[in-house]
Formats: sequence, structure tokens, C-alpha cells
Amino acid sequence: MKISQMMSDDVCVVAPDDTLRRAAALMAQKDIGSLPVGEGDRLVGFLTDRDIVVRAVADGLGPDAPVRQVMSADVKYCFDDEDIEAVAQNMADLAVRRLPVVNRDKRLVGMVSLGNFAQSGDADASQELLRGVARPH
Repeated sequence: MKISQMMSDDVCVVAPDDTLRRAAALMAQKDIGSLPVGEGDRLVGFLTDRDIVVRAVADGLGPDAPVRQVMSADVKYCFDDEDIEAVAQNMADLAVRRLPVVNRDKRLVGMVSLGNFAQSGDADASQELLRGVARPH
């Protein structure tokens, strides 16, 4: 099975110049904990609720600070035509619960998460990923 067959394609994106308030409000509205950061049609960063707390609030930044100040610019991603087993192994190695999905032109087309793997029917891929993200730090 390919990632494109199990990913979520309804992806919310914020811009680097959007405020943390807007990003947090979008996360609350959609009940999600992360957002890809896009500029034009390119993926330029990734923002998590943890980034907002650990990088912004802990450093005294206010809600009007731009996303670019706290986003991770080193974005890990997978391709939509990759096999789910390979992506599960990669996510386990990275110890991440979610990844943006891009096409071969590196345009954002979706997100894949631990939940997508759990619902995929591929028990081996799900177990591999779970072992990677559940290991102690």
C-alpha cells in the first residue's frame, strides 16, 4: 500500500508570517497538534503545539509573534508514492508521530500520522511505528 492511499488530504497550512495566535486558534478549531508551514506552494516549516509552548511561551514571546520565530525549519517529510512500510520505519527512526506528505514536485499533498497507520490494516507497519514513537527518550 502507498502512503497516498491512507494519508489525510484535508490539510490546514499556516504561513511563516501568520501569528502564533492564529496558528493556535486553527489547531484548537481543527483539534490538531501540528501544522505545516507553507510559503506559496512550498513546505518551509512545521509547527507543533509543543513548539508554541516550549519555544514561544517559555521564551516570553507573545501571541502576535510570527510562526517563523518558533517553527522547525528542518522539515521531515515523505513522498505520496512511498510504501507504508518504508515510511513507518522512517517515522519510527525519527520518533515522530506525523509527517507531511509531498508529491515528487515537493508540493504538500497531505499528512500521515500514527492514527492513519492504526487504521491502515497493516499491523506490521503500525507496530514498527508504535515501537519507534513509544520508546523512552
